[in-house]
Amino acid sequence: MQFKVPQFLEIEDKIFGPFTFREFIYLAGGAGLCFVLYKLLGLLLGIIPILIIGGFSLALTFYRPNNKPFINMIESGVKFLSQSKLYIWKKQTEEKKGSRAGQSVGSDKEKIRMMSSSGLKLDGSKLRDLAWSLDVLDSSKKE
Repeated sequence: MQFKVPQFLEIEDKIFGPFTFREFIYLAGGAGLCFVLYKLLGLLLGIIPILIIGGFSLALTFYRPNNKPFINMIESGVKFLSQSKLYIWKKQTEEKKGSRAGQSVGSDKEKIRMMSSSGLKLDGSKLRDLAWSLDVLDSSKKE
């Protein structure tokens, strides 16, 4: 028995002329909101919000950075701003910088021992700690 495999799943259907349903909603919603602002505030007071909302609506519809929808970029930006971030930085004094410059790169076991003795502790699961320590060891091998 043969089955037809669907192709071109990522391409949306053009429903309203040259626009997909999503693009039509962006345009219609932006135009409707601009009209409501025009009726409530008038042209002089409402010109700035109308231009901002109209520009945002047009960007959602037509602007495609890296051939991806603009809404994906906005979603990624909001996710980046809302997620917690892990910053790791340890300030070294002048004495430690001078003594480390003369040392050669030690074995992996020495590095792990030095990391554990320095009291460096990451928040999160053991898997994240292990992945971070492996990344540190891999980057030191490249140097």
